[in-house]
Amino acid sequence: MQQAEIGIIGGSGLYSMPGLTGAQELTLTTPFGAPSDAYVLGTLEGRKVAFLSRHGRGHRISPSELNFRANIYGFKQLGVERILSVSAVGSLKEEHKPTDFVIPDQFFDRTRHRVDTFFGDGIVAHVSLADPVCGELAKVFAGACKSVGVVGKLGGSYVCMEGPQFSTRAESNVYRSWGMDVIGMTNLQEARLAREAEICYSTLAMVTDYDCWHTGHDAVTVEQVIAVVHQNAENAQKVLLQAVASLPKTRSCKCGSALASGIMTDPARIPSATREKLKLILDKYLEKKVSA
Repeated sequence: MQQAEIGIIGGSGLYSMPGLTGAQELTLTTPFGAPSDAYVLGTLEGRKVAFLSRHGRGHRISPSELNFRANIYGFKQLGVERILSVSAVGSLKEEHKPTDFVIPDQFFDRTRHRVDTFFGDGIVAHVSLADPVCGELAKVFAGACKSVGVVGKLGGSYVCMEGPQFSTRAESNVYRSWGMDVIGMTNLQEARLAREAEICYSTLAMVTDYDCWHTGHDAVTVEQVIAVVHQNAENAQKVLLQAVASLPKTRSCKCGSALASGIMTDPARIPSATREKLKLILDKYLEKKVSA
């Protein structure tokens, strides 16, 4: 039975979801290990929602230590079809000011130490990431920002860096020369894995600072970031409430069939342990191939 239809990933500053009624915690185990925290299930604006604190309550897990596979697979186990992500980012353009929100439609990978696919161990699959976020979900986020009176800019490129250190000025200026909009440490892996799991994904990127490129501002400090993060969290909660309320009941995008032509491996040659581990993702396609 579907326990939740919408997933929310709370980033820096958003460690819980006010307004969630009938809330109960559920600790899951996945074939990929433990998620960041217990999922909090409940009802929000009449919809079944599962909330997960990305870094764990108390902000215990570094970006490079996150078990992205377990977090996304846990949502899949709950029956989630859409994930609304919230995260703190630095701005790489003057126009994206602290406390503004950006809804990226592109990502650029600058990470080095992360596992970001469910596949391998005897199975090869390729999904399209030309458009790495769900356009339907991104528009809902943008509409929600407008409805609650928050600056929410639709579109832009998110550089995903390794961290946990912030950028050097040289790095920041290079990203600006590439035309990147914002920089963060977490969202690209989530987007990739959500696509493989056929879950819609979009992120609300909350601008906290100008990274370190801006000549009119000192180099970013943790204290500065935290101060703005707290301001952003309240607005993010309003946007999420409106987004959940306005989401169509059914999906009209292609995210739910992202793997339809992506599985390359002969089903007869997929190791049984790998097939069992990925059955939530694979079965609807492999059963058809076997019966054919």
